[in-house]
Amino acid sequence: VQLQASGGGLVQAGGSLKLSCAASGRTFNYATGWFRQAPGREREFVAAISWSGGVTNYADSVKGRFTISRDNAKTTVFLQMDSLKPEDTAVYYCASSYTGPSKSSDVYIYWGQGTLVTVSS
Repeated sequence: VQLQASGGGLVQAGGSLKLSCAASGRTFNYATGWFRQAPGREREFVAAISWSGGVTNYADSVKGRFTISRDNAKTTVFLQMDSLKPEDTAVYYCASSYTGPSKSSDVYIYWGQGTLVTVSS
């Protein structure tokens, strides 16, 4: 599976961005997660979605502000980010797992290259 993350950019606090994670290759029966890493900090879980789209998980810090979804073809996963805060600034990575929409990065096998999100105050 190859993953391509896109959609990052510069936005003011309170604004919105929508990230995309496009998959190619063996693109079936896997969960997709989004993680982020800010400068000087460890990578952290953001959100994840099951293959069917019926199960989602969110980090407490983004609940109510971010929404993860899949397209009908199940080849692209989106992360809609609203009410962005400066502390959301990070490189965002998408990853795929065959063990469900876990919050643990250990179960994710394939990783995209990352897309930078910068939120100005």
